[in-house]
Amino acid sequence: MTLNQVLHQRFPRSAHRLGDLRSGWRRLGDQTRFYCQTLRSLVDAFTHYKAEILRQVAAMSLGTGSLAVIGGTAAVVGFLTMSTSGALASQGYNQLSQVGVEALNGFASAFVNTRLVTPCTGAVAFAATIGAGATAQLGAMRINEEIDALEVMGIRTIAYLASTRLAAGVIVVVPLYCVALLLGYYSGEVITTAFYGQSTGVYTHYFDTFFIPADALRSFLVTVIEVAVIMLVHTYYGFTASGGPAGVGEAVGRATRTSLIAAVFVILFVTLALYGQTGTFNFAG
Repeated sequence: MTLNQVLHQRFPRSAHRLGDLRSGWRRLGDQTRFYCQTLRSLVDAFTHYKAEILRQVAAMSLGTGSLAVIGGTAAVVGFLTMSTSGALASQGYNQLSQVGVEALNGFASAFVNTRLVTPCTGAVAFAATIGAGATAQLGAMRINEEIDALEVMGIRTIAYLASTRLAAGVIVVVPLYCVALLLGYYSGEVITTAFYGQSTGVYTHYFDTFFIPADALRSFLVTVIEVAVIMLVHTYYGFTASGGPAGVGEAVGRATRTSLIAAVFVILFVTLALYGQTGTFNFAG
């Protein structure tokens, strides 16, 4: 009898936990290897598969199927950002009015929207649209043996399927995040001035006073990094999906859950690195 058989017979619970731990470390190693191969294959994607990158950019930005009917990813990102920014403006005005400084609601939009709210909202929107779509596409190709067929044809599947989607996601996020940021600012101004009756001049004054252009650029950096992580996670789960259509659905769910958790940690650590010791905030004006 082997050692594993003895352990399973004598200590079944401990052997089961040890097996779960071993399989978890194995999955982590497989993911790390896949991520490294995907990043390394970006050069091949831009060299040999430029047409596929452009096709993915069009599909991710405008959407496909029912998503295209409502305006694609841009519409989803825009509506989500307007909702969260409007909620921030409403809560900010109510809280600030309790201490008599509701005029500073423009500060909340310029400061909190740029640094936290819009990147977090963008992470949810991107994971639920382009990320989940990539997992579903790759998962369907895997269970239909299309990926195996590409490998037989001599095509670099990771470069052609994963790296192209990673590159397209990073390219698409730049204009989409511009739209999200502008709509977030506009939503905050409309809620404050139209619904709460604050003077447009007061709102604009405090918004311009506390708005830091460098923060907008840093916010772009945070979003690009989080989208890269989201696309890596989603392409891995789609590339390794199994178990038929039900398995693809489970892969989409696991990928969305994992990517959202990873995106939140990315936002946390990158934001701490960028703003943790910043000296550009001066509460005056």
